[in-house]
Amino acid sequence: MNSPKMSSWLNKLGFGARTEPSMDSSSSAIPQGPDADNPDPGQQFAQFGAGCFWGVELAYQRVAAVTKTEVGYSQGYLHNPRYEDVCSGTSNHSEVVRVQYDPKECSYESLLDVFWARHDPTTLNRQGNDVGTQYRSGIYFYTPEQEKAALESRDRQQKILNRKIVTEILPAKKFYRAEEYHQQYLAKGGRFGSKQSTEKGCNDPIRCYG
Repeated sequence: MNSPKMSSWLNKLGFGARTEPSMDSSSSAIPQGPDADNPDPGQQFAQFGAGCFWGVELAYQRVAAVTKTEVGYSQGYLHNPRYEDVCSGTSNHSEVVRVQYDPKECSYESLLDVFWARHDPTTLNRQGNDVGTQYRSGIYFYTPEQEKAALESRDRQQKILNRKIVTEILPAKKFYRAEEYHQQYLAKGGRFGSKQSTEKGCNDPIRCYG
């Protein structure tokens, strides 16, 4: 999402990177804390980073029993980061999708399957032309059970890949919801105004920028 062409486009819209976000010890402690938000009753959260969050969110919107998705920033050091802070690479945030799902209808393992299928977990801080620490591969768990499932899933994936998986598996930290124009970006039409289906079970190819 932050290829040279995309960066130029964003800069034209006034979203240029702020290269030196201010951070101090008091404010950096907040984003390093756990995600204290609560899912709806009977629901659970899962959180994934797999490159540009636009396409990752659409992939999860199509999963049966996923009841809500949000894109945002996590795992960084800056409180209340803006998109340009994250793009600068200095705040250490990852672009993530927070998924709310019904565990009675959708297993966490099935969400992991979507995660592995959606991106290349062997490229460090990069997915295709999108380069930067914000595009790193990560699974951010909320419970010991999620952690165990993520580690076991990673080990299974490693056996079928010929390059080392670089996915980080860490506790979910404070989730900062991204700006509204990022939410359900591709479903709303993306860059080119062509809406993409969020129908459950849809297998249409996902166009990353719309």
